[in-house]
Amino acid sequence: MDGARGLWFAWKQDENGVVPRASVHLAAELAFLPAVLLSGHLLGLRRELLPLTLAYLAGSLFLSPDLDLPQSRPARRWGFLRFLWWPYSRVFRHRGLSHHPLLGPLFRFLYLGGVLILVGLLLRGLGLSLPRFPLSWLLPTVVGLWLPQLLHVLVDRLRLVRRRG
Repeated sequence: MDGARGLWFAWKQDENGVVPRASVHLAAELAFLPAVLLSGHLLGLRRELLPLTLAYLAGSLFLSPDLDLPQSRPARRWGFLRFLWWPYSRVFRHRGLSHHPLLGPLFRFLYLGGVLILVGLLLRGLGLSLPRFPLSWLLPTVVGLWLPQLLHVLVDRLRLVRRRG
């Protein structure tokens, strides 16, 4: 595998065997987005496509299961706010519950929700508030945030198939 090109270039060897690099996860998630949007369009969703797209991109770039690794690309994308995810990375072991297809995103959403509640309380104390969005955006936002999480976990599961193959 050393110096290999093509498909092998996107995979690396670690203590768990052959695993996909971070670029594989993001590429798979972004490649799937047009299919998600086309499906939404064919289902007659119009106004819901904007929150779905924005949430999908946010989920891909900022809410990856790899936030359990403090030096991961998704964690670094948070910039100076990366410290917000330090407690999360201490609680969740890499490829543990953070990589569960349902519980992983749920814990990240609840964690981020808790942070937003604290920010909202601070802003309220200053006489400010967080922006509101229409209630009709709730479901497409949750779906948009969850789908890239699921794809990330599925790409990691491919590692198990490749290792045995």
